[in-house]
Amino acid sequence: MIPTVALVGRPNVGKSTLFNKIANKKISIVEDTPGITRDRIYETVIYNNYKFNLIDTGGIDATEMTFNEEIKMQAELAIDEANIVVFIVDGKEGLTQNDLIVRDILRKSKKEVIVAINKVDVKAAQNNIYDFYELGFDTYIPISAIHNTGYIELLDTICKDFKKVESDDIDTRLKISIIGRPNVGKSSLMNALLNEERVVVSNIAGTTRDSIDSILKYNKEEYILIDTAGMRKKGKIYESVEKYSLIRSMRAIDRSDICLLVINAEEGIKEHDKHIAGYAIESGKGLIIVINKWDTVKNININDYKKLVRNEFQFATYAPVVFLSALTKKRISTLMPEVIKVSENIRKEIKTSVLNSIINDAYELNIPPSYKGKRLKIYFTSQTDIKPPKFTFRVNNKSLVHFSYERYLENKIRENFDFTGTPIVLQFKNRKDEYE
Repeated sequence: MIPTVALVGRPNVGKSTLFNKIANKKISIVEDTPGITRDRIYETVIYNNYKFNLIDTGGIDATEMTFNEEIKMQAELAIDEANIVVFIVDGKEGLTQNDLIVRDILRKSKKEVIVAINKVDVKAAQNNIYDFYELGFDTYIPISAIHNTGYIELLDTICKDFKKVESDDIDTRLKISIIGRPNVGKSSLMNALLNEERVVVSNIAGTTRDSIDSILKYNKEEYILIDTAGMRKKGKIYESVEKYSLIRSMRAIDRSDICLLVINAEEGIKEHDKHIAGYAIESGKGLIIVINKWDTVKNININDYKKLVRNEFQFATYAPVVFLSALTKKRISTLMPEVIKVSENIRKEIKTSVLNSIINDAYELNIPPSYKGKRLKIYFTSQTDIKPPKFTFRVNNKSLVHFSYERYLENKIRENFDFTGTPIVLQFKNRKDEYE
């Protein structure tokens, strides 16, 4: 399975700069998309055919003995998830008391640690490098996150014991992840699904030590269920840091084809539910919203509750909403038919001739406005990928595509073809770049 690397250190040592550098992009999410967190702390990285998950953490600061317990818990959670920890220190400032506190946390974890001595492009840092050997770890790499110094050596060291990406994910069975905030009933849902079909649970090596993948047999087909409800050994540490439950969810999302976002009907929809849904959508996964503990809700009917869901998840109106009780198994039979429908839709392929006919009609019905004397023209459209379905438009000038017109085209595609449960991707390319 994909290994995990955590970046830790005190504040302002360059963790975020290094995170963005390794991720090979500025981590930002489109601001006009509701429900998607903008300060991403997780990214899947591919380097020289090695694939790993990268986690950023908040800076650990014990200045004036006002130690931030939440930051410490966040860091400990990330460290616990990690196979390798990159401990970033500031070569310009030299060794500090905060560095020693981080060292003590890492020693207790017994994880493999690489010390990245950052900002070595500054002359003063050259005199401080050897002071960091006092930390007592085995591997030290001088780097400059801004100027790329030591960057390749650091990545080579991180990946030296990783397996090549080609061996990953050869299982062709549909993978369903059960995601959501802590205590919404994820494990109960997994048990209800397995017990519903009275199957024998087979354990498969999961992504984390505490989670188990299970085989679900339904209508003579096998499915992989990925549970993210493990990791309870530190109790409230994990429960109190909701943001970092995203780490577990992201790992599961990355491995899955369809995500079941579980929401506690009693508590209602929280902002964090929308954050997790946003990650699933951004990752191009099928999405089903599961309202659990429905048997406990007395003062609202399904239709009214569904309106609340649609209002909160306006960025995912295509996602089916299922109401059930994992504990009593009431309405549990309504879930797998939706999963099967979404599994068909994430793989759906549209004939090019039919697609072009729909897009041409949509264009003629709503011709885009001209901008500075130029108007968008669509020459040809084809489906270029599945899981999620991706449509490539050959146009005269892709800079003329306004987001509102892109949304209009997506809506027209959805009106004519059933893509319930799956995001779809629209890509625009200039016709003259066709052979680039």
